[in-house]
Amino acid sequence: MTTVLGVTQVFICVVLVFLILMHSGKDSGLSGAFGVGTGAGPFGGGSLVERNLNRWTIGFALAFVVNTIILIKIS
Repeated sequence: MTTVLGVTQVFICVVLVFLILMHSGKDSGLSGAFGVGTGAGPFGGGSLVERNLNRWTIGFALAFVVNTIILIKIS
């Protein structure tokens, strides 16, 4: 069980880092490379994409916290 949760934790960490890098900041971050933060490109406007990106980031952050607490309790 610990091994499965450990592998899941690593997967969640990698996805969470990628999702955080996708957020646009002052310098548009990595999301500028994919057109998320700008009005150009196939993801134009960015409002729906940004909201979904926020939802996915929050979801994976909560999964990270819950998985961490479960791993601490099991150990």
